[in-house]
Amino acid sequence: MKVAEVRELGVEELERRVAETRRELFNLRFQHATGQLENTGQLREVKRNIARLLTVLNKKQRENA
Repeated sequence: MKVAEVRELGVEELERRVAETRRELFNLRFQHATGQLENTGQLREVKRNIARLLTVLNKKQRENA
């Protein structure tokens, strides 16, 4: 997910994507703990996506306040 793509989204869509991505991270962590995760780099990428989404979300919320 690119930053330019994230900036185009609305606040509601960003909140929905954060929730989805957190669920994805939970599932990846569970797979990692049980030894089923083959590509551990996914964990890092998903964490970065969450941070990216939250950064843009916080900026938009501050602009609207």
